[in-house]
Amino acid sequence: MSGKLWGVGLGPGDPELVTVKAARVIAEADVIAFHSARHGRSISRAIAAPYMRAGQLEEHLVYPVTTETTDHPGGYQGAIDEFYESAAAVLAEHLAAGRSVALLAAGDPLFYSSFMHMHRRLADRFDTEIIPGVTSVSAASAALGTPLVEGDQVLTVLPGTMPVDELTRRLRDTDAAAIMKLGRTYPGVRQALSDAGRLEGAYYVERASSTRQRVLRAADVDEASVPYFAITLVPGPEPATPIPFTEPAASIESTVTQPDSVGEVVVVGLGPGATEWTTPEVSAALANATDIVGYSTYVDRVPERPGQRRHASDNRVESERAAMALDMAKNGARVVVVSSGDPGVFAMAAAVVEESADPQWRDVPVRVLPGMTAASAVASRVGAPLGHDFAMISLSDRLKPWEVVARRISAVAAADMAFAVYNPASSQRTWQVAAMRDLVLEHRKPDTPVVLGRDVGGPTESVRVVTLGELEPSEVDMRTLLIVGASTTTVFDAAGGPRVFTSRRYTD
Repeated sequence: MSGKLWGVGLGPGDPELVTVKAARVIAEADVIAFHSARHGRSISRAIAAPYMRAGQLEEHLVYPVTTETTDHPGGYQGAIDEFYESAAAVLAEHLAAGRSVALLAAGDPLFYSSFMHMHRRLADRFDTEIIPGVTSVSAASAALGTPLVEGDQVLTVLPGTMPVDELTRRLRDTDAAAIMKLGRTYPGVRQALSDAGRLEGAYYVERASSTRQRVLRAADVDEASVPYFAITLVPGPEPATPIPFTEPAASIESTVTQPDSVGEVVVVGLGPGATEWTTPEVSAALANATDIVGYSTYVDRVPERPGQRRHASDNRVESERAAMALDMAKNGARVVVVSSGDPGVFAMAAAVVEESADPQWRDVPVRVLPGMTAASAVASRVGAPLGHDFAMISLSDRLKPWEVVARRISAVAAADMAFAVYNPASSQRTWQVAAMRDLVLEHRKPDTPVVLGRDVGGPTESVRVVTLGELEPSEVDMRTLLIVGASTTTVFDAAGGPRVFTSRRYTD
């Protein structure tokens, strides 16, 4: 039997505004699907995170374009239509296999939402149910603390993308209005409000219900700082209570919405696997944390402590995880983000530090505590294969094109350095090890030593030494780290097994 497609309305931003039914469906679904732009941060995924369970399949649907400029032969509309078709095909594959899919939608799924495009392409083939959500219009009205309409008044919802003259006409003819899809359209929206004589009674609400909510007069807004997730309201009745304004953007540091105290984010490395490889400094940070954030496999390695909150998630949502940690710290939490190995080596330190460059997090302290790398652990089991100059390369092409990976492999091989290979393979990515081997063989001899360390420090540890020519890709998985030797790397038999070193001396 086919699976069921759920259109899950998440509300405007506050996870506590997710309905009871939506929370239940999110927890029970086989697949969680969500959209984002190319930066990878999904607001929907962040809202739903508290209700997700460890190990759920996730489908991250990344828009190909975020502005109306593209080299697609069909233009912007052609690129978007092609994206929606391919996204629907991905979800259809899960549904046809019998998996239930919860497609997340900020606000309400049928109110200016991307879910509608999936509904149009899938609802005639698969069982589909919509879970309504609190709309941004409702949340923005609550932020103002004033009704939008009363009695026989009419509320008109308008997209900010309308032509200015048409927007002006509709604003003149309605009792009350909500203008959505702002961002780059705001200069035109403000012009229409002014031309219609409605600017004085218009209000601007940014990221309603979230910890970043702002309320301003529409006339006071800095046009250059308006995000897409903002809305302008023109209430019909005269507000009966004072509007709870926040400060304009120029003085946002002193706004009353800021927390009384700021916590901190500490990004730590737990080491490769063995408990004794976690440093005392990291253990102290874990003990002092109010919240633990990380990939579920790594969170499970942290001892549970009474009163400490744990936020586990999938391994592919690093940006959302970093933003969540920074947001909690901004509101006073002491957050530890956990990584395996060292957090600065293909791990969470880069994601957190990069996200912290956003001005909204500039007052949040961020520290990085080092850990033992997987490369160091594997090397130690056989001697010193990384004893001279070496490189570290990830074979994953999820965040960079394979052409870049291949070029770097060839460069390191040509430079005659030993190198450690992270993320060599996964269940969906199996061909890169063979491709790497063939690239290296263009510069190295087939008898070049290769160390295969799997689950080093864990209960199923195994370490073997083979030659580059003998390297069998099918024996390598995501839990394996490879060390490929240089021309000066030597293997010899010794007590306890083969011993490997890369000499620090050159005969030539």
